[in-house]
Amino acid sequence: MISPWEARYHRARMPRWWWARRRSYLTFMLRELSSVFVAVFVAELLLLVRAVAHGAGAYEDFLDAMANPAVVALNVVALAFVLLHAVTFANLTPRAMVVRVRGRTVPARLVLAGVYLGWIVVTAFLAWLVVG
Repeated sequence: MISPWEARYHRARMPRWWWARRRSYLTFMLRELSSVFVAVFVAELLLLVRAVAHGAGAYEDFLDAMANPAVVALNVVALAFVLLHAVTFANLTPRAMVVRVRGRTVPARLVLAGVYLGWIVVTAFLAWLVVG
C-alpha cells in the first residue's frame, strides 16, 4: 500500500524515445534540434567574415579548413536541418498571422503561398547577386 506522501511524489516513467513514436512529435524534436545547426551555420558565417577582414591569407586558410570532408559533411547535414527549420517556420505563418482584407480573412493557403513566393523571389535575387 502506498501512503499519500509517496503517491504525491510518484512520477510515471517515460520511455527514452517517446517522441519518436509520433510523426508530429518527431518533427517537433527535429525542429528543436535544428537550432543547433542554425547556430553552427551562423558561427561559420562569422568566422568567414573574420577571415575576410584579416586578409587574403586568412581567407585562404578558412577555405582550406572548409574543404575538409568532415566539415563538408557537417555542412550538408546543417543545410538539411536549416531547410527543415525554414520550411516548418514558414508553414506556421498562417497560424501565427491572420490576414484580413476588407473585413474578410485571407485563406491560410494564400498566406502560405505568399510566404513561399517571397522566399523564391528573395532566393532568386540573392542567387543573381552572388552568381551575377
